[in-house]
Amino acid sequence: MKILVLNAGSSSLKYKLFINQNLLIEGLIENITNYHKGIKEVEYKLQKEANISNLSSLDVVGHRVVHGGEIFQDSVLITQEVIDTIKSLIPLAPLHNPANLEGILMIAKIAPTLKQVAVFDTAFHQTLPPKAYHYALPHELYQEYGIRRYGFHGTSHQFVTKEASKILGKKLNETSLITLHLGNGASLSAIKNGKSIDTSMGFTPLEGLIMGTRSGDIDPAILLHLNQEHGYSIEQLDTMLNKKSGLLGICHQNDMRQIHSMIKNGNRVAKLALEMFVYRIKKYIGSYYAILGDVDALVFTGGIGENDDISRALILEGLPFNIPSLVIKTDEELAIALECKRVVKF
Repeated sequence: MKILVLNAGSSSLKYKLFINQNLLIEGLIENITNYHKGIKEVEYKLQKEANISNLSSLDVVGHRVVHGGEIFQDSVLITQEVIDTIKSLIPLAPLHNPANLEGILMIAKIAPTLKQVAVFDTAFHQTLPPKAYHYALPHELYQEYGIRRYGFHGTSHQFVTKEASKILGKKLNETSLITLHLGNGASLSAIKNGKSIDTSMGFTPLEGLIMGTRSGDIDPAILLHLNQEHGYSIEQLDTMLNKKSGLLGICHQNDMRQIHSMIKNGNRVAKLALEMFVYRIKKYIGSYYAILGDVDALVFTGGIGENDDISRALILEGLPFNIPSLVIKTDEELAIALECKRVVKF
């Protein structure tokens, strides 16, 4: 079975080709201004490096789609109805869903008979109970505009949850975890009996932990103050929160390897950034332990979670409960490929 997995960004296209569950080739095409040309370049790479005659000779193409709203609670075979629904969800993810949708449309244009599957980053968190996903805002905002916690990194949290249950020798529906996806984007999830019951990201990926360039949790009145008293525009605030805050905002560096190097050289602000990063994570671990009641393991994944021994040790240091910790390499593209196989029933 030949499965192509595409992750379309605003100006880039990441691709991986799997034969069954084995990765054959992968690549990244950057500075895309025309998605038709981008997809054709992927096709050329498949012909040259994998002896694939054309896209139509594949069995299925899987797409990462960031936002599925409340409508998509699982991966789906793409139809015109699915395309129209993804389009309707663009207001919930204006920076991501349009690019994801463009990749789908271009494949449909070039290889109209080829099966396509959408795998949603939000789907795994659709098992959150209402008490976890509602905000304490006027209820009409949820009813009319869908304002609620959706959560992200779902494909990664789901993948490492399944892997952890295998490592622990437990059935998935009997496995409870706290999963930590720590990279430039970062989130935690509380997993009860294999299902997500809470997660740190919210209506957007901005809420929760301190990240590379995102602020995570702040007092929302700060934004009102900056707007009303200091003249910050909505656009300036959006850029600040998403691109100029987090670790970068604190110490002017968002690469954790460089932050460790700065700390070794005596940089106090870099040390503060690391301490804040770890402190916020510990607060979330404690709250998730309280709502789970029983935790089989903490699971670290993502660039920092998998590779940064120092940060992991600091996070684990002084926790008042004895929980095993696992480091599991996430593989979102493989997870998407497996979802494709499941959905099309090969």
